[in-house]
Amino acid sequence: MTESERLAAIEDIKQLKARYWRGVDTGDGALVRSILAEDCVLDYHGCCTDPVTGADHMPQMNLVMRSRDSWQTDNLDPGDGPRLVTVHQGHQSEIEITGETTANGIWVFSDRFFMPPGAPFARLTGYGHYHDTYEKQGGRWLLKTTRITRLRVEVA
Repeated sequence: MTESERLAAIEDIKQLKARYWRGVDTGDGALVRSILAEDCVLDYHGCCTDPVTGADHMPQMNLVMRSRDSWQTDNLDPGDGPRLVTVHQGHQSEIEITGETTANGIWVFSDRFFMPPGAPFARLTGYGHYHDTYEKQGGRWLLKTTRITRLRVEVA
């Protein structure tokens, strides 16, 4: 892989991750699925647990999604009622191209969950890292695996 190919791959992966967060925040499941590998594994265990206090603020999020088709947006769209709104900001990517069709990435991120009325808290703000792997399939980089680690989670 030439240096320009490596840099192009890194930029493609950055664009992929931006689409992932936009799809999550807008509830666009088709967009999220479009960047997932068919056999992806998305591990969200502990994604809303504050490592300082050990409090798991959203235990319903402790799940592992296996396969592109397992991505659903039902938890964001309750129908006619108010919905959970998320806002993700990702930056400071560390992307390593490990082969012609493989890469790893670590992303610093923060997110906010704005809860619908009646939830036990109004807002959750989290800080942490996404640990991802990527695979190039059919000429496109796709998200193969993800796991979240938290530095802090706050609720108000």
